[in-house]
Amino acid sequence: MFRPVVRAGREDGLIATVRSRFQLAIPYEACAGVTYDEVHADADRAAGDIVARYRALAGQCDAIVVIGTDYTDVGAPTEFGFNARLAADLGTPVINVVSGRGRTAAQVSAAVELSSRELAHHHARELAVVVTRAEPGALTPAGAPSPAPPTAAEGLVPDHPTPVFLLPEEPSLRAPTVADLMDACDGRFFLGERDGLGREANALMVGAMSLPNILLRCTEGVAVIIPSDRAAALLPGLVAAHTAPSFPALSAVVLTGGTDLPAPVDRLLHDMAVPLPVIATDHDTFDTATRLSAVEGRFTPEATGKIDTALRLFAAHVDGRLLLERLDIAKTDVVTPLMFEYELLDRARARRRHIVLPEGEEPRILRAADILLRRGVADLTLLGDAERIRTQAAQLGLDLDAARVLSPFDAELRERLAREYAAVRAHRGMTVELARDTVTDVSYFGTLMVHTGMADGMVSGAAHTTAHTIRPAFEILRLGLVSSVFFMCLADRVLVYGDCAVNPDPTAEQLADIAISSAGTAAMFGVDPRIAMLSYSTGVSGAGADVDKVRAATELVRERRPDLEVEGPIQYDAAVDPAVALAKMPGSTVAGRATVFVVPDLNTGNNLYKAVQRSAGAVAVGPVLQGLRKPVNDLSRGATVADIVTTVAVTAAQAEDDPTPQNQAPQKAAARS
Repeated sequence: MFRPVVRAGREDGLIATVRSRFQLAIPYEACAGVTYDEVHADADRAAGDIVARYRALAGQCDAIVVIGTDYTDVGAPTEFGFNARLAADLGTPVINVVSGRGRTAAQVSAAVELSSRELAHHHARELAVVVTRAEPGALTPAGAPSPAPPTAAEGLVPDHPTPVFLLPEEPSLRAPTVADLMDACDGRFFLGERDGLGREANALMVGAMSLPNILLRCTEGVAVIIPSDRAAALLPGLVAAHTAPSFPALSAVVLTGGTDLPAPVDRLLHDMAVPLPVIATDHDTFDTATRLSAVEGRFTPEATGKIDTALRLFAAHVDGRLLLERLDIAKTDVVTPLMFEYELLDRARARRRHIVLPEGEEPRILRAADILLRRGVADLTLLGDAERIRTQAAQLGLDLDAARVLSPFDAELRERLAREYAAVRAHRGMTVELARDTVTDVSYFGTLMVHTGMADGMVSGAAHTTAHTIRPAFEILRLGLVSSVFFMCLADRVLVYGDCAVNPDPTAEQLADIAISSAGTAAMFGVDPRIAMLSYSTGVSGAGADVDKVRAATELVRERRPDLEVEGPIQYDAAVDPAVALAKMPGSTVAGRATVFVVPDLNTGNNLYKAVQRSAGAVAVGPVLQGLRKPVNDLSRGATVADIVTTVAVTAAQAEDDPTPQNQAPQKAAARS
């Protein structure tokens, strides 16, 4: 990433955000061109320096994203022309961004045409136009039905030679984060929840009244400014209100004046679990309020909510594939872990399935739900007490309004699901009376939601054991042999390992089922399946019961699915290393280039995936269950928020329109445990 002009004396927020988000190894200094002061002093010399720094960076990279100036300091009338000249000098195509805020359709159309002509005048190539901050109803094109959708680009700029996209106004992107407020008032983190620095502050309020009157005027997400010499009287009450279900959640408290708190109060507050950030500044209250009221939202690495919202807006309203086609960039064969994650989220977003999360009161689940909803990955149902979930979400600064919240003790649903469970398990003697107690367990309740079509899939396990999570799925959703795969994301490719989590010692027939299911799962997620049936021996070089089992399984796969490429028995080195494959199994279409690895037993598989994960630094996604009528996936109890987001995306992508999963061995009949 490269930004030609940055401010002196502070790190550019966009460079910092992109470097952090995409884990760029290029140092910050290489991503920045010159300062605004250098442009003012000698624009021509600054342009030359920019080109030189860009070319130095280009020598280290396959592609560079260039971000223009921020339109605050170069010189308003000539700034667009300055950017256009830079684009021509650097040879980069331009996404022409035009603001739609406060403009009519005619005004936006005129601005697009004027800016496009300016780009052409400076010999810069326009790739596309993106009109941002489009307000509903304000940009209705001439002749379009009224009211027009707020992001309908058709007819807005008639006959424009490049694609035109509209992004709607999104208030949360305009709101500053608590970190922005802290920077603006030269503040310092005083106490509370440091993670809350990334929250949006939806409003500001000066707390100059008594506590009851302040509480009456609090609104959701407000940052309250109070003098530090009144903190002893006000701060404990504000913290209590923030945690109370009947009061709006605050975004932060800002202490002004730099006065030390009384020692007992300071000790009390630091001993408390204060669930929001408290900032201290030496500026007085009026100066602080003036500074904070002028702050606009910006992107920083901490502004995770803004980032996820922006990614969702872009994915929903801009045709990324069309942009890539116009750039004429060849798709690389390399698949990095980050690429796999983004493609996975795109796949899930395109399907927009409904996933139930039984552990709705677990903080990691709530944080993941906020990200998933902001990114538009899936529709969600959270199980648990609605008031506790909403209160906890507000305290954490999360937006879960789009999630459905259900209680397993809801009388109507409990009765409906109890009757369904009793019918499914009648062959095991289950009665409706017994089922009424069983279905209040969140795992059973969630699985039955999936079974009855109230949800398309389920993800659980952050606070429950694997057995607790998957036992209901085995009872209710199992078609035949249930197995699992891990997606092992290496530095440059994704491999599929099965089965490393479910079947301790599968038979030859079960190994064949696992191989066929694993190939189907791999193909579903864009991995071309070439199956290696792993053993301690390659080809015909070894004998013994274990090798014979793998050899028999390989033949069964070939009989059942002659369309699949499979090799076995084969050792791991011969499966992945072309040089070893040439020596041990010349002429094989799988050896040396395998993508799906089927292990002979759970002991081998569990150790294999963990060894690769730890030794090679691979990212392991899974276990992903297969062989179920509808998807249910298990989380590790140590799962991070990112793990939960990825697993929900996998589950949403697994959900099929047809109730019979594509990766199920076709000859298997449904089975009940």
